[in-house]
Amino acid sequence: MTDTLSAAAARRIFLNAQGLARKRGGRRVGDAQFAEYLRRQGVLQLDSVNVLARAHYMPLFSRYGSYDRGKLDSFLWGDADGHSPHAFEHWGHEASVSPLTLLPAMHVKMTDTGAWGSRNEARIESAHPGLIAQVRERVEADGPFDAAGLEHIAPRQETSGPWWDHSAVKSALEHLFITGKVAASRRGHFRRTYDGTMRGWGVAPADVGTWGLAPSAARQALFDHATAAVGIGTPRDVADHFRLKPGLAQQLAADAVARGIATWTDVEGWGEPALLAAGASDPGRATGAALLSPFDPVCWYRPRLERMFGMTYRIEIYTPEPKRVYGYYTLPFLMGDQVVGRFDLKADRAAHTLRVLASWREERTVSGARRRSDAEIADALTTELWTMASWLGLKTLRVQPRGNLAGAVDAAVRESAT
Repeated sequence: MTDTLSAAAARRIFLNAQGLARKRGGRRVGDAQFAEYLRRQGVLQLDSVNVLARAHYMPLFSRYGSYDRGKLDSFLWGDADGHSPHAFEHWGHEASVSPLTLLPAMHVKMTDTGAWGSRNEARIESAHPGLIAQVRERVEADGPFDAAGLEHIAPRQETSGPWWDHSAVKSALEHLFITGKVAASRRGHFRRTYDGTMRGWGVAPADVGTWGLAPSAARQALFDHATAAVGIGTPRDVADHFRLKPGLAQQLAADAVARGIATWTDVEGWGEPALLAAGASDPGRATGAALLSPFDPVCWYRPRLERMFGMTYRIEIYTPEPKRVYGYYTLPFLMGDQVVGRFDLKADRAAHTLRVLASWREERTVSGARRRSDAEIADALTTELWTMASWLGLKTLRVQPRGNLAGAVDAAVRESAT
């Protein structure tokens, strides 16, 4: 064990590893930064919610500032069929894009689906014998397809719901995607498409090819990558980065320490040993400010978010409106090494307006942090909101009177517009 690190030092180390400790530079953002993000994180989460900006756009904005979203899409899904020489889509951390260099390590996630994979296949086969094989054959021969392009194989009997599409063909395609037997990508309107793995990844399907790492080596490679991405964390913090099974975390951590990937350290107030990544550093001061998507790596693992930043957080998208506490799509606001508030934002594209539907300051102050005044938070947030509005092609800001910081934010926004 090293000497105990302060809670503030641990926050700075984590934010530095995440690329959030410093103010953004003024450089142009393009393929080099997109590649840097994927290399550093190993995973960029996807989600279809578009009330503000799609999930994969926000982490890049939080770290680099404004950029051309079309260029990021081209980097991730470059050609006419939605394939990229840089990246592939799979279940890295939920639905995600990862750099192609991680494909051999991700093989274990495709082949080790456990009882769920067997049950899912049995369910589909019971209802539609031979459908999975038939869909796979068509995709391999003539892909890419979206689900609609193959619906004629097993026409839908039920109506689709508001959140998920449960047609038999869609279920078969998703099963093949998760088990690595077809490749997935994105084309127009963010629809997932499916293609043969040779065209999509340049390798054979996961159940045929020999390109994957052995399961134990694959899990360790993902854990090692996550260790560098987070900089410092408990074994479970690190394991969650690629959604590795929590029960494996301690052994994976011990192996990483034995090989010099990390060292054990104590952190003030954590109550359990932490891994400190080799090469991780404390910048001494955190000067950045950024709004963070609910799908940002900083926000993924709720126990870490609360332990490090004192924030109890949940996404309320799927919470009925009368039961929402903070709002439909609240974004934590990072200021220095503190999360100082959360703000419910909406891009009203028809009105060319970024709407702040609710403004809440965090009342808990974490160890080693100076409590920020309402005015300080509101001023820093307003700068960030204008930067975001410009990035999204919006021309005005409007603040609604909801939340304990709404008055200060509204005053700061009005002053900035004069």
